Amino acid sequence: MLFNSFGFLFFYLPVVLGGYLLLSRWAPGRTTAWLAVASLFFYGYWDVRFLPLLMASITFNFWVARRMSASGRRRKPWLGFALAANLALLGCFKYANFLLWQDWAIVLPVGISFFTFTQIAFLVDCYRGLAGEYRFVHYTLFVSYFPHLIAGPVLHHKEMMPQFDRRPQPDAADFAVGLSIFVVGLGKKVLLADPVSVLVGPVFAAGARPQLIEAWIGALAYTFQLYFDFSGYSDMAIGLSRMFGVRLPLNFNSPYRAANISEFWRRWHMTLSRFLRDYLYVPLGGNRDGALRRYRNLMLTMLLGGLWHGAGWTFVVWGGLHGVYLVLHHGWRSLNRNPAPTLWGRTLTMLAVIVAWVVFRAPDLATAGDILHAMAGGNGLALPRGLAAYASQFYGLGWRPSFNGIRWIDFGGEAVPVLLLAMALAFFAPNTQEIFCRYEPCIERILHRDGWTWSPGHAWGVAMALLFLSCLFSMNKVSEFLYFQF
Repeated sequence: MLFNSFGFLFFYLPVVLGGYLLLSRWAPGRTTAWLAVASLFFYGYWDVRFLPLLMASITFNFWVARRMSASGRRRKPWLGFALAANLALLGCFKYANFLLWQDWAIVLPVGISFFTFTQIAFLVDCYRGLAGEYRFVHYTLFVSYFPHLIAGPVLHHKEMMPQFDRRPQPDAADFAVGLSIFVVGLGKKVLLADPVSVLVGPVFAAGARPQLIEAWIGALAYTFQLYFDFSGYSDMAIGLSRMFGVRLPLNFNSPYRAANISEFWRRWHMTLSRFLRDYLYVPLGGNRDGALRRYRNLMLTMLLGGLWHGAGWTFVVWGGLHGVYLVLHHGWRSLNRNPAPTLWGRTLTMLAVIVAWVVFRAPDLATAGDILHAMAGGNGLALPRGLAAYASQFYGLGWRPSFNGIRWIDFGGEAVPVLLLAMALAFFAPNTQEIFCRYEPCIERILHRDGWTWSPGHAWGVAMALLFLSCLFSMNKVSEFLYFQF
């Protein structure tokens, strides 16, 4: 089930929310079980065959956590056993074809990376004595909580369980804030990410051989499709959770405004970056043993982070590129202790991110290389068919592009103007957390920014209603979120 589907909007969400409100009044101790059952139904609706897999994973990790708590100082063998089992499960479904060079028809369970990483973090915290859970229903909700289950954020037990523990107190302000944030996220997905997606496929198709302008349009289209797709999902997750009075951790904070690549990773998929730092980079040694080992640990962390996103050489190279970026950044900072953010720094960071996204999106390294070659002008320069038609009409030239044996990619329609709008919003508009900063939409506090800030009232109510109606009229087909693939 998808957040941007009619079934979710007009059946699932009203039923779950209505049941939660009724139980909050008449049987508040049952709300946790209700949300847990609703979350399992949400997952099973996609493919009920994988619901037993999710339940087996939850049961196994809950049992191991109990065993570690009862083992005193002999926790390490249990932790090693559990980590091996979780990584084996993930590897079987996600990496079997890649590692064994087989072409097996393995269906990847939706959300397996997220619920596996969430539980790995929980087990490590249990080993460190920082967490513990003795109620199976609460642990089931923690892992399967439907706003985060499919594409994050990666949750921490210490952040979520105190919220699940407290007595439910439905609040009109929570509902208004949550619903408004959800609608903003839905608009990002339906009105921005989906329309520009039509510019991506033709450029990244194997053998497309785009020319300079086509390659740049395709690369920028994917860059901002992924941005608003993931930003939209993150907003919807935060908004849905807030309707139930629960705050999720912030997972997305205008990463394309980053002044350097380290800041980019502090803003993009923030909970994954936190997981990689706390449970991979730091255990590897972090920056404790000198510059060379620090750079090695950065490279290993980003290579494994790339593999987390998918089983393929494009993901490995993407992770390696970001590892190189981070090494170069930290090396530069060691020579320039406190470099001030500059327009050149932001531009260079953005270009580096775009180059890496090309590799990330391409079906293979050969296609990625061809697109990057085209972006550098290696495949020649020509105005794409749709844009040539725009130009001739605008300037009154009365000509149309001729083919002359060249394979043109048509960039007509509304997609290019939407891409330009998306770019302007990403770089200059306040983000969702800034708009709703007065009401603390997530666990982290966002500083107030002058400009548009949401508040209950007729003007914002009308604006959100119009945005929601625009989304409904644009939902002619249901499209998956890009992070569903990871």
